[in-house]
Amino acid sequence: MNFTRWSARLPGTQRRAAARTEHTASPDRRGEGSVPAARAEQLTDDPPPVPAVDDLPVREVLDRVPALVALVHGREHRVAYVNDAYAAAFGVRPVGEPARAALPELDELGLFPLLDQVLRSAKPRTVKSRKAPSGRSYTFTCTPVDTSPKAEGQGGGVLIFATDVTDHAEAAERLRASERRQRETAVTLQRSLLPQELEEPDDLRVAATYQPGGTEAAVGGDWYDVITLGGGRTALVIGDVMGRGVRAAAVMGQLRTAVRAYARLDLPPHEVLQLLDGLATEIDANQIATCAYAVHDPNEGRLVYASAGHLPILVRDENGTVVRADEPTGPPLGTGGWMHSSGSVPLGPGSTAVLYTDGLVERRDEDLDEGIAALERALAGATGTPQVVCDRLVRSAGVTADHDDDVAVLVLQHPARTGPDSELFRNAALELLGGVEAAPRARAFASGVLTSWRFPPDLHDLGVLATSELVANSLQHGTPPMRLRLRRTDRRLIIEVTDGDDHLPRRRRAEPADEAGRGIAIVATIASGWGSRRTPGGGKAVWCEFALPREEG
Repeated sequence: MNFTRWSARLPGTQRRAAARTEHTASPDRRGEGSVPAARAEQLTDDPPPVPAVDDLPVREVLDRVPALVALVHGREHRVAYVNDAYAAAFGVRPVGEPARAALPELDELGLFPLLDQVLRSAKPRTVKSRKAPSGRSYTFTCTPVDTSPKAEGQGGGVLIFATDVTDHAEAAERLRASERRQRETAVTLQRSLLPQELEEPDDLRVAATYQPGGTEAAVGGDWYDVITLGGGRTALVIGDVMGRGVRAAAVMGQLRTAVRAYARLDLPPHEVLQLLDGLATEIDANQIATCAYAVHDPNEGRLVYASAGHLPILVRDENGTVVRADEPTGPPLGTGGWMHSSGSVPLGPGSTAVLYTDGLVERRDEDLDEGIAALERALAGATGTPQVVCDRLVRSAGVTADHDDDVAVLVLQHPARTGPDSELFRNAALELLGGVEAAPRARAFASGVLTSWRFPPDLHDLGVLATSELVANSLQHGTPPMRLRLRRTDRRLIIEVTDGDDHLPRRRRAEPADEAGRGIAIVATIASGWGSRRTPGGGKAVWCEFALPREEG
């Protein structure tokens, strides 16, 4: 091998070599008063001569460099040379033997295909941070070299240069491990803040899924929730806190807890978002979040909702037509100064609604509206249980384990019940006309309805008593129009009275001499739950419910 051809000549090498030749040929003229050669070199302005690269002993240089160096030649990559560092790392290697037998460590590192590629292309190649059997990590650079004329016909050679990067590789692995632990902490925190089991409303069937971003993405602040409000009504929530990591998950947890607290007040959706907006500003003025809050009332057959910068709810009716609930939508939570408003969309028997976060429909290479339109098409053809629909929508959106954003999806269905199942869901209503004479009519109506629904005697009597107290309270403190509504599901009996006065009743302790103030206390005592709320058109609704006895298997 001609090692001297690996390096280019430095500028001025030939000139300095000629100067040295001339100096050697000229006689020493010290006797004529000339300055000695050594002193002359010190007085000149030119830098002292340096040896040419061609004159350096290449073998000695390669032997002493700390990096691992090996030279192979020919198609079989026969070993021509290994330096001391290589021998210290992998042991002494025989010269002249094929590399597959003489350098087994290169085979374990998967470098032989790279050597073949370098030999064919005559271009250098580099592979980073390969771990050797010894546990050390190396970066290998393979460079083609010319062979000597004597080796012509045997193919070129490849110079293998390996740098020990173990410290860098271990530092990178420690960093990756730290990032994995942080992400696992954030995912664990977020999953613990999400509902472990969804509440199961009487009239709805619900399912949800949460898919965190891939391993290279920090977890976000997506969340969802299902809250039974009583009286047969259900609140459904989905939101997304901007940003990633533990901070976003913590803010999400605070907002979700606040939503559940505000939902217990049984406020309209836009008032819940109004309260949540102020809280989001107090939590972190720089943290922005979107949220959609909806309430389903089976008596109305509609989904009343409000949105704070969130993506539109999609509703598929029993015929497969998908409606996008676009309006009204306000700015995200935390911006302040905006009065939110509520809208509604039909959700009758046989309908399916989908609430989702942007990770399901947003892609870097396409417009957001295209993603929502694709989701609409997928929902139009998605049938089955809510969980089946949920899984199909996630698959149709191409969400995989390495997806670059968090995805939360909440699917709810209002099933169309037929046959014996429909007998478990019944409604009856009575307009309360006139004055105090409406009370006995209401009791008689309730008694007849509960008898026809074949309730046991004790539940029948409790239902009639609760009806009497709620109607009496409305007649005394409310204003027309008044209405009594009885509803049964497969789990409970619900009694509700509405009137035109928006003053909400409260439970209080009546003194022995008081003639009034005991009605709500009696209802709260005998019922499994009670509550009141303001109705959208003005007025209020007061309700109570009784759990039905479970049938013995």
